[in-house]
Amino acid sequence: MPTVSVIIPNYNHAPYLKLRIETVLNQTYRDFELIILDDCSTDNSKEIIESYRSNAFVRHIVYNEANSGTTFKQWQKGIALALGDYIWIAESDDWCEPTFLEVLMDGVALNDEIVVGYCGAIVIADDNEILYTSNSKKINEVTDGVAFIKEQLLESNVIFNASMAVFHKETFKQISPEFTTYKFCGDWICWIMMAQKGRVFASGKYLNYFRKHGLDVSGKSMDNGTYYIEYPRIVKYLLDNGLINKNRFRLLLFKKFKSLKCFGGDSNTKKDLVLSFRQMIGMKKLIAFTLADWIHEVKISFWIITPRIIKTAIRTLFVKA
Repeated sequence: MPTVSVIIPNYNHAPYLKLRIETVLNQTYRDFELIILDDCSTDNSKEIIESYRSNAFVRHIVYNEANSGTTFKQWQKGIALALGDYIWIAESDDWCEPTFLEVLMDGVALNDEIVVGYCGAIVIADDNEILYTSNSKKINEVTDGVAFIKEQLLESNVIFNASMAVFHKETFKQISPEFTTYKFCGDWICWIMMAQKGRVFASGKYLNYFRKHGLDVSGKSMDNGTYYIEYPRIVKYLLDNGLINKNRFRLLLFKKFKSLKCFGGDSNTKKDLVLSFRQMIGMKKLIAFTLADWIHEVKISFWIITPRIIKTAIRTLFVKA
């Protein structure tokens, strides 16, 4: 029985598929099986996938007759076939270092309560430009799951690419299948649900490469408003499960509401989103948060224009006090 089940859910990623599969098969950690799922691709993905059918590590190849509509249903299908104790969702347009599994499996072995392990990720454009990287403060760290949620998963998803993580299969089976109803944030709610049940291992090593291109789901989800539709569901879950209070719930929504100014999608969609966020936050809280935000910005602006000699005097005064 393999320890890790690697699942590659593919949809129209033929240009990237060979590199993805090869970087899985070339892992220094060898105790794994590979499950390849295709969600009714219309490109030449099948031809590439079939070339690996005889590989000893490939346990299943499954082609959907109709598109599932979300990669998270593909996760569920792959995990149902998996024999391993741990799952790695290796997205079909990403790639990784050969030591990816070795490092993360050594990490999750540090503590029996670890349910999720993840590494650093480098986000790459199609022209090989590095767009940004994840930010880990330690090379290895084990954190209590609830603390991890409150520190890393409230305002954004620190495990922003499924390919950068492995997780415990039995823990996954204990969480609600609600994540399959998400188009974009399903992985985010998965990490929250699983982290509630144990500890999280983080490696600061950059072992995963997250490709951004015209066909990737994240870019489309930001453009069409899916991200802003699904984020309130996440903070509602946090509130309902006692991970945040009502005021923090509204404050988190307010912070996301501010970023709607930069939303470049359809104007009617933007209008609907603004109205929806206003209703969820409440007008009294919206005014209070806006006022507090404005005062904070004024203080910062005032401090920037304050002469250095006065800044030094103020700092000295507070130090002595």
